[in-house]
Amino acid sequence: MSWGTELWDQFDNLEKHTQWGIDVLEKYIKFVKERTEIELSYAKQLRNLSKKYQPKKNSKEEEEYRYTSTRAFLATLNEMNDYAGQHEVISENMTSLITGELTRYVQELKQERKSHFHDGRKAQQHIETCWKQLEASKRRFERDCKEADRAQQYFEKMDADINVTKADVEKARQQAQLRHQMAEDSKAEYSSTLQKFNSEQHDHYYTHIPNIFQKIQEMEERRIVRIGESMKTFAEVDRQVIPIIGKCLDEITKAAESIDHKNDSQLVIEAFKSGFEPPGDIDFEDFTQPMKRTVSESSLSNSRGDGKSEPKFGGKSKGKLWPFIKKNKLMSLLTSPHQPPPPPPASASPSAVPNGPQSPKQQKEPLSHRFNEFMTSKPKIHCFRSLKRGGAGPEDFSNLPPEQRRKKLQQKVDELNKDIQKEMDQRDALTKMKDVYIKNPQMGDAASVDHRLAELGQNIEKLRLEVQKFEGWLAEVEGRLPMRTEQARRQSGLYEAQNTSAVNSCAQDRESPDGSYTEEQSQETEMKVPATDFDDEFDDEEPLPTIGTCKALYTFEGQNEGTISVAEGEMLYVIEEDKGDGWTRIRRNEDEEGYVPTSYVEVYLDKNAKDVYKSLQKISE
Repeated sequence: MSWGTELWDQFDNLEKHTQWGIDVLEKYIKFVKERTEIELSYAKQLRNLSKKYQPKKNSKEEEEYRYTSTRAFLATLNEMNDYAGQHEVISENMTSLITGELTRYVQELKQERKSHFHDGRKAQQHIETCWKQLEASKRRFERDCKEADRAQQYFEKMDADINVTKADVEKARQQAQLRHQMAEDSKAEYSSTLQKFNSEQHDHYYTHIPNIFQKIQEMEERRIVRIGESMKTFAEVDRQVIPIIGKCLDEITKAAESIDHKNDSQLVIEAFKSGFEPPGDIDFEDFTQPMKRTVSESSLSNSRGDGKSEPKFGGKSKGKLWPFIKKNKLMSLLTSPHQPPPPPPASASPSAVPNGPQSPKQQKEPLSHRFNEFMTSKPKIHCFRSLKRGGAGPEDFSNLPPEQRRKKLQQKVDELNKDIQKEMDQRDALTKMKDVYIKNPQMGDAASVDHRLAELGQNIEKLRLEVQKFEGWLAEVEGRLPMRTEQARRQSGLYEAQNTSAVNSCAQDRESPDGSYTEEQSQETEMKVPATDFDDEFDDEEPLPTIGTCKALYTFEGQNEGTISVAEGEMLYVIEEDKGDGWTRIRRNEDEEGYVPTSYVEVYLDKNAKDVYKSLQKISE
């Protein structure tokens, strides 16, 4: 089966077919290129997807990844990242092994095809030239024969005519002989040309064309084999990454199987356990007995006469009212964050920025009305001194429930111990280095490390003092947790915590300007306060001393509790400087004081007054 013998007369069709074969190869190259682009795009989208759901550093999401289910999800994200990498490998291998190789091969194939068909056309032109020569020789022979025949007829006619001279007859005879000789010469030439053409034609159709067509056939077969090999490579590239992709999927399965629902449940307990005991039973109150009460107050208010004892609003313990408080109310009391001050406006006379806590202007209401307001609104502040500054909370974590406080303190102690160990390791290394320097002075000066050793010793001593401080707080918490009587459990509710802050001059359960909850133990155990005196605690507060003045740079409308409205250019007194949270406490007169953003005012502090103020703070502490 050879194209040279079977397709000797299909030169044009073979030319079209081989061009179609090159087009098919180029189409396959384009297909593979698009496949590699899809793989790259898919890998990029997978990586972006994995990155999108990765936990952000120093965010709350990092704490969520201590659960086995979220850790399994994180492992899935990491494996998907590796999975995307394998698709990138597929794209790279297809580009190098298929697209690049086939592109070079197509260029070589085009050159080879061009060469073969050029030889074919040259052979065809040669045989066509031979054919034209044969035709010309044939026509010349035919023409000479006809002219010789006419010359012979003319001679015979002249010879038969008696009126023609002998010279004319001789002349006609010589012309006839000349024509016959020319016809013989044309015959000989035609015969020679015919033999040559037949020889050339035989070589053309049985030697030259078969050889050329055989080369074209081999070229086409190589193209077919090459595209088949490329298709195998296409499959092999995918097959090579299947084991790695399988490992990725196995790791995802392994991560899913590592999820422990019991462990996650225990972690929830450890994360949110407060350490409080559930509230006890509520005593029956017999309203048939004469009791001295005001009509507007409920059974939750204090009795104002000699009636039976009611739960106290003061003291360490606080009655727990969790069954009556919605969860979001409870959480807002325990964990509401500090609200940052608003940024200063861009213009010199900005519009009011409704930000920050509202100034505390309370009206005296019956206790029952206050309880209803507590159930339907955010907790209010009863005095300025109860405002906690800074968003990080107190150092001893007293703003947290007992169990959470214990965990935080233990975590802090562990971190400090690790820091101490690092410092000690550095000190030991420097000590060894110093010993080496002492033994071999040429290696270095032993006195050069003394300064660093002294610094490390001071750092270790400071860290140990910190550990002792936190261990003291930890021992206090651990010693207090189990010693909770029924009376203490009954009085640990959040409603009592709200009222105690006002009764004890805001020494307990302080709140920041945005209402976050902190717990501080009171020096008193119990205090029975009539409802009519509930709001007088704010009025009895002694005003803080003035430590300087300030000028309002912008207008600020204090629409939230704890803040005060100021007008641009207004001069006011400073009674408490910014402690790092962006708020400055100011006073307009004896009755109006509150916080404004530090960036909204220009402060002029009086050094002597500031020193007196700091001394008073130390004494009060």
